Amino acid sequence: MKILVTGANGYLGTGVVKQILDDGHEVIATDYECKEIDKRAKSYSTDLFSVKNPYAFFEKPDVLLHMAWRNGFVHNSPSHIEDFSKHYSFIESVMNSDIERVAIIGSMHEIGFFEGSIKDDTPANPQSLYGISKNALRQSVCILEKEKNKKIQWIRGFYIVGNSSRGSSIFSKIVKAEQEGKKFFPFTKGLNQWDFIDYEEFCLQVASIVEQDKYCGIINACSGYPEKLADRVEKFINDNHYKIRLSYGSFQDRPYDSKAVWGDDTKIKKIMALKEENTGDIISKVKQKV
Repeated sequence: MKILVTGANGYLGTGVVKQILDDGHEVIATDYECKEIDKRAKSYSTDLFSVKNPYAFFEKPDVLLHMAWRNGFVHNSPSHIEDFSKHYSFIESVMNSDIERVAIIGSMHEIGFFEGSIKDDTPANPQSLYGISKNALRQSVCILEKEKNKKIQWIRGFYIVGNSSRGSSIFSKIVKAEQEGKKFFPFTKGLNQWDFIDYEEFCLQVASIVEQDKYCGIINACSGYPEKLADRVEKFINDNHYKIRLSYGSFQDRPYDSKAVWGDDTKIKKIMALKEENTGDIISKVKQKV
């Protein structure tokens, strides 16, 4: 397939692009800058929202994977509200074309304060501008899905663990603090239990989702179980042999952060099983030819 990936130069985008390429698909990648994007992809440095006919401009892709989003870790940045209509207009323009399917990165922050397993039908009550904007886009795209008769995959991301300083998560901040030689990292009490997924696994799951069309709708990119924040961060520090230590209680928990929340992994398990099955079929056919 030919897959258009927006936000491809971002922390998450670069890993997803690489995984899709490794899986043997063609990638059209776009972002404001394209310095970090895998050179196997065809890249366009452009303002995504200024493109008049994105489907034609980006070489008529089979699938759109929309990852572009500013200030994802600054949950109450006004940019989330300011950019909402731009995202909607871009997606609507693409869906007016002959594209087969549209996948969009969502967030568990759409749900707001909740305890337990997040499923497809879990009510959304977002508590931040980021969550409100993502949820509004999801609801808007659901209306477009019916009007345009297109397949939609809403990929709801959870807490991603990576050892790069490029991101803005707590893990990326710890990497940066370690590199700067800091001895202590200000931290909460770390009692919240969340669904953590390693960066590489997240990229693999997202790529696997967009490479198939059997499973659509809301799909959780997750581990499927909760883990205490303190335990996961301490493990991260130990696994990377960092010297930095956590300064517990320096920050209070955010009022909208759930005490224990995780993703229902029913769909993603089926998708990963489908990927494994398809990979096995391909290997078998190659062996037969040889």
